[in-house]
This record gives sequence, structure tokens and C-alpha cells, in this order.
Amino acid sequence: MDNLNPAEVLKFLKFVNDLKHQPRRGWIFSKIQNHESISGHMYAMALMTFLLGNDAKLDRLKCLQLAVVHDLAESIVGDITPCDNISADEKHRKEDDAMKTITSHIGAAGLLIYNLYKEYEAKETPEAKFVKDLDRFDLLFTAAQYEKRDNTPLKCQEYFDNLQGKFEDPFIRKLVALIEEGRKQLCNSTDTKK
Repeated sequence: MDNLNPAEVLKFLKFVNDLKHQPRRGWIFSKIQNHESISGHMYAMALMTFLLGNDAKLDRLKCLQLAVVHDLAESIVGDITPCDNISADEKHRKEDDAMKTITSHIGAAGLLIYNLYKEYEAKETPEAKFVKDLDRFDLLFTAAQYEKRDNTPLKCQEYFDNLQGKFEDPFIRKLVALIEEGRKQLCNSTDTKK
């Protein structure tokens, strides 16, 4: 760290800190109260990487790193959702420019973070594909938790519909199936109370 400029490090850390206070905007559009921040989502994904055992074929450290940096650009561009009517190409351009700005302050560490971000975006490595599955899984898990907390069965159905059949990892598919079963039970228990 001795070769880093402290003032530049503080600029980088401001971007990181901003994510603690930026909401994931999809929950706003879904009218979910008291919802997670972008960094809360990234933190949950990072912890999930620890579930990979020592005998996993995936590089656990790489998965952890990908999870921690995958939404860092949102500290500048915000959480762009389909409701924003921004093309995928424009979204990627904005996020790439943001990542270049964010990582420009911290030398070699910045280059590592930028390259991890590009790996995640390309979704070509097994680790990047797995972390994308974690990203999608965390969305569904969180949606189901909000439905249960707020006693609003199926309120977040659109997320489940949009991600139907998009999971590659067999274990994550099992987790999603359990979530969906829990949602059915919540729906049935709410129906019987009427």
C-alpha cells in the first residue's frame, strides 16, 4: 500500500462507501419498503462464495472477488433497471466508463478490480457463470424474504418469471426450487386464512 497516494485511495473508498447508501432500485419499482442497498446485495453474494468447499472445482477466492466487485460501477451510474429503457449496450458502456473512473485511483489494485469486472461481464469463465447464478439467486431469495416478511405472497412473481430456466449451477437450481416451494406454502397458508 505504500506506493498508493492516500488522497486517491480516499476517492476510491468514497465510491465504495456510496454503495452502502444506494438502494437496489428494482425494489422501489416493486414498492418494497425497507429494502437492501447495493452493497448489502454484494455482501450477501460474497458470503455465499464461502459455501464452496475446499474440494470445489471453482476458484473460491476468484468467486469472492467477482461477487465483491460486480456492481461497483453502480456507485456512479446507479442501479440501472429495465424500467430505465436504456439499451444493454448503453448500460455496458456507462458501467465500463464508471469502472475505469473508479479503478483509476488505486494503481495495480484498480487494474485487478477492472479485470475482475470485465471477467464477470463476459460470463465466459466457470467462476463468472457461477457468480452470475449467485446474483440471480440472491434476487430471488431476497424477493421471497420480502414476500414472507410483508405477508404479500407472489408480489415479486415477475422476478421469478424473468429468471425461469436461467440457472446453470445444479445446487443453486435446488436452492431456487426450495424457495419456490416455500412461496407456494406461504400462498396456501394465506389462502386458508381468508
